[in-house]
Amino acid sequence: MRRKLLLLTPCPALASAQGFTGDWDTAYTKAAAALAKLSTSEKVGLVSGVGWGKGPCSGNTGSARSINYPALCLQDGPLGVRSAASITAFPAGIMAGATWDRALMRERGRGIGEETKALGINVILGPVSGPLGQFANGGRNWEGFSNDPYLSGVATEQTIGGIQEAGAQSCVKHYILNEQEKNRETMNSVIDGRTLHELYLWPFAEAVKANVASVMCSYNKIDGKWACENKRVMEDLLKKELGFRGYILTDWNAQHSTVDPANTGLDMTMPGSDYNGGNVYWGSKLQSAVTGGQVSTARLDDMVKRILAAWYLTKQDSGYPATAIDRRSKNGGPNVQGNHSAIVRTVARDGIVLLKNIDGALPLKKPKSIAIIGSAAVANPKGINSCSEMGCNQGTLTMGWGSGSATLPYLSAPDEAITTRAKKDSTKVTLSASDTASAGATAAKDADVAIVFITADSGEEYITVEGHVGDRNNLNAWHNGDDLVKAVANANKNTIVVVHSTGPIIMEAISDNPNVKAILWAGLPGQEAGNALVDVLYGDVSPSGKLPYSIAKKEGDYGTKIQSMTDNFGEGLYIDYRAVDKKNIVPRYEFGFGLSYTTFNYSNVAITGTPTSGPETGDTVPGGAASLFETVATVTATITNSGEVAGAEVAQLYIGFPDSVPETPVRQLRGFQKLSIKPGDSTTAKFMLRRKDLSYWDAKEKKWILPKGTFVVDVGASSRDLKLNGKINAS
Repeated sequence: MRRKLLLLTPCPALASAQGFTGDWDTAYTKAAAALAKLSTSEKVGLVSGVGWGKGPCSGNTGSARSINYPALCLQDGPLGVRSAASITAFPAGIMAGATWDRALMRERGRGIGEETKALGINVILGPVSGPLGQFANGGRNWEGFSNDPYLSGVATEQTIGGIQEAGAQSCVKHYILNEQEKNRETMNSVIDGRTLHELYLWPFAEAVKANVASVMCSYNKIDGKWACENKRVMEDLLKKELGFRGYILTDWNAQHSTVDPANTGLDMTMPGSDYNGGNVYWGSKLQSAVTGGQVSTARLDDMVKRILAAWYLTKQDSGYPATAIDRRSKNGGPNVQGNHSAIVRTVARDGIVLLKNIDGALPLKKPKSIAIIGSAAVANPKGINSCSEMGCNQGTLTMGWGSGSATLPYLSAPDEAITTRAKKDSTKVTLSASDTASAGATAAKDADVAIVFITADSGEEYITVEGHVGDRNNLNAWHNGDDLVKAVANANKNTIVVVHSTGPIIMEAISDNPNVKAILWAGLPGQEAGNALVDVLYGDVSPSGKLPYSIAKKEGDYGTKIQSMTDNFGEGLYIDYRAVDKKNIVPRYEFGFGLSYTTFNYSNVAITGTPTSGPETGDTVPGGAASLFETVATVTATITNSGEVAGAEVAQLYIGFPDSVPETPVRQLRGFQKLSIKPGDSTTAKFMLRRKDLSYWDAKEKKWILPKGTFVVDVGASSRDLKLNGKINAS
């Protein structure tokens, strides 16, 4: 008998949409006309923050009544509007990345954008494309989507599309090479051109291709110069090479002088002062620099045009709501949640990754009794928002801590959701909301099923949680999670482990335990944590998430460590799966891995197209040279659901470059498609390869080069489970 499963089918139109379709030329025409009406002082006001705490939002600019331009409101964050009362706490970026679902990424972005606009906030500070994830224990990796640049780039592009279609301006951050929290405001990042382009710049290039309105420059130095006064990264890379037409703003208090930032590409300073009202570098100082000829009038006009063009691009000049929040009075604004809880639940459940499932442990089949174990199974007993900016790891872990967090309007905690569902089956539930091994073992002893919850948290460096100053000190589960699982598994031969974490944890003490029958990575699910988990535990939906990073057997396998003062990026292109592939290391769970309640067969790979080798060509368009975005080859494969339940499979395409290319990874992700398939049915996965996808960055020529020779094409279910292969020959 086939079990019927509820499965959200991606909308084809959304799945194929690319970025935000905006008319920069028209926006610039309007901006130029408006610019002519502004005085120098008004222009300076538009590019200068008013100072920390002097406006209703985290960042606020001056206004210009002569053109009906309001004081611009800028607000965090990447998973929901920060410092607002009745908003939606969406799943974190890393959870959206784990869905590998373009449509859901876009829907999540649209939901964030709709709430941003409804609150009269002009600019939402997200998505996050940096840090990319050079370090497995990087504190803010969870705000982004994946440490693979291709997956991160797709998620970035789709999120921007959703946010800006809803009417808000998106600000992609943190640009660039801000890969750790330790010494983030003094760290010097030194990197070669190829590694920069092929890894860390890639998702930002996709953001520019998506017509992102703004980019936030980061705290760190790059080659000895601050990112926010660095001509190479702002002017040469972003504005000239990538053709970025929006504006660059600082991270909060990331400016260090008046003249250099203006002359190297900065367009807006935020919040206009430090957190004590000092370090005011623009405003009257910028006006004096313009009057004195240290900064040209043309440069000031360029700043203003860029800011105005982004405003017109997103049509905020017509009918945009007034700002409805005020941090100063703690006015959190009206309820703007709408029906977004449905998006949260779908992203959270479709991002759950089933890592282990033996003896048919899952889905649950009306067990007579369940033991729920661990402090992470329940809502924080002190209150779901009791820790300022989520600066603790108590109760269910829904997001990391810091400026990327948001206020939970409510929480569906796992224990409550499981208990509610269990009642329908007359299942007895025992709860032990403790991380003590003995208490867990006692609760688990007589239950048919024991479900153990463990966590690992991280966040921003200005908050220290249990000795972790942003970055994680190690990759272990917190609160003696390994000991808790071991004790429960010793007491119960049908143990299920649920992991809520900001990144990978070492699972060697868990994964091989014969009594641990199933492991789920449930990530950072936001407000619908429990409901989303129950959907998967009980088989209402077959799990379809795939890992957005690798889970190694030991921390050293990743090959990178948090640095002290200078990060030389000595590992080059080899982070995460690229590193373990190069070293021939077998990970515990590879990049792209994820099990299902059904099975899928791959067949009939077909490849068309004979790319022409050579360098990039054409005019510069948003994202780079025009030729980079031309389709040069197409790969198709047939995916069949050979099991008994409906499910969704993420077909993944990896490319191995010709031997003529200097030192390069064994394989790199260059395509994926999530396909919903009924039992017995087949469908076609189609991968459109752009010229950029088959090119490498030539540091000498300073161009993307498509090499001559044979490319290896692999299609499969993960970076190691490669089902089909073929070749592309570039002439």
